[in-house]
Amino acid sequence: MFRTSNPALAANAFDVPQSYQSTMTLNGTINKGFILLLLLTVGAMFVWSNPVKFMPLMLPAIIVTLVVALITIFKKTASPITAPIYALCEGVVLGVISATFERQYPGIAIQAVTITFGVLFCMLFAYRSGLIKATAKFKIGVVSATGAIFLVYVLDMVLGFFGKGLGFLYSAGPLGILISLAICTIAALNLILDFDIIEQGIKKGAPKYMEWYGAFVLMITLIWLYLEVLRLLAKMRKR
Repeated sequence: MFRTSNPALAANAFDVPQSYQSTMTLNGTINKGFILLLLLTVGAMFVWSNPVKFMPLMLPAIIVTLVVALITIFKKTASPITAPIYALCEGVVLGVISATFERQYPGIAIQAVTITFGVLFCMLFAYRSGLIKATAKFKIGVVSATGAIFLVYVLDMVLGFFGKGLGFLYSAGPLGILISLAICTIAALNLILDFDIIEQGIKKGAPKYMEWYGAFVLMITLIWLYLEVLRLLAKMRKR
């Protein structure tokens, strides 16, 4: 059975007992998504004014997001509680990162947000219109590419412990920009996988709490895409 590159969106993620009166709906998932985005924004605005002051909150917030994300993935029934906590803490992390970039490159944060949501709506249109179909080959290709990116990130992190790293990931030269464009493309294509599996969950009549879970997994991809767009824009500003 196919497994998506988003660890929270296994192919059987929405295969749950059918003993629920209320089931997952598209409107419900969208509404939960807006709530999570609002909480993320609140968390980001909390630290936006002084990222240096709130820098010590970064590590605790990252740890909390990782723990809460794992709880959400392995105990989906807890998602109505854990997903909002994740969004709020992730907002703190993104707020510090975004504000730091903003002070170096004024206007970059709103540009990254605009591009991210622009890509989201374009991918949604492409999916709903059938321009991009989540075929088996498409899924395998996107998962393979995402896995390769993940391995590169891990290698760079390991090398970083020895004072080295993969310099081309951070280069503002043509190669560095091309790599960032490729990563942004793969992140965008992951949205198609998210849309498809969420739609399958709705068709299967997944329980109501899975709306929170569906919004949560979509947010994971959006955050990844936003960070990659932010990095790409920073590289282009350096030139």
